[in-house]
Amino acid sequence: MARPSDRGREAERGRPSDRGRHEGDGLGGEQVEGRRAVLELLRAGRRQVRSVSVSSSVRDDPVLDEIRKRAGSALQVVGADRIDAIARTDAPQGVVATAAPLRVADLDQLLAAPGAFIVALDGVSDPRNLGAVARAAETAGATGLILPKHRSARVTPVVAKAAAGAIEHLPIALSGIPTALERAGRAGCWTIGLDGDGDRSLFDLDLADQRLVLVLGSEGSGLARLTRARCDVIASIPMRGAIESLNVAAAAALACHEIARRRAALRS
Repeated sequence: MARPSDRGREAERGRPSDRGRHEGDGLGGEQVEGRRAVLELLRAGRRQVRSVSVSSSVRDDPVLDEIRKRAGSALQVVGADRIDAIARTDAPQGVVATAAPLRVADLDQLLAAPGAFIVALDGVSDPRNLGAVARAAETAGATGLILPKHRSARVTPVVAKAAAGAIEHLPIALSGIPTALERAGRAGCWTIGLDGDGDRSLFDLDLADQRLVLVLGSEGSGLARLTRARCDVIASIPMRGAIESLNVAAAAALACHEIARRRAALRS
């Protein structure tokens, strides 16, 4: 098949303000809660860590022990009531960190990278879903994530905790999704939309080893009309039971790891 550029193609306690809190103001990510999320923040070392508050009531935990060692002068040992007071999730697991905001990645650099495998979210607004998708993408070897500039969740503490550290390793760009797909085509990347009405099975994709962008729609309405029109391929996940669909986080996990599996098989 010709490359796109050759065809001339155009639960938790998030505060009410968490959803869209950083819309139009970068990615967010300044507060990180949960043991795995904070540990990956410290391990990655990609942004300045300002404080790491650890509960004095939690002992004999190997993850917290490593957090204490890595935190250095940013470490603050505080009472459990202080953790509860500053936390913005229901289960901070005895640790809350603050850091410089996440940096917005350059979209064109992500698209041009050899082996690009990028996940684009067309309007996912639930912070838990956003975090879970980021985690699934990173663990499958995705090289980047694209979020819309508007009408999408930003990286709140709920997102960071659900991502379990994935946001520290996965570059995230901001762009209108139809615009990003047009730029992907010009850069020679295939664009694959995931939708229940897709005419090709996810399990039969022969593009997995190509540079690609996997596009997932919003929780309620799926892919927007213009987004769908700009995808090269619309793929679906075959449903075998009585339930007609998966939620976006489950669909992302399955799709990302299926693409990773096929990439490994096609390149071996």
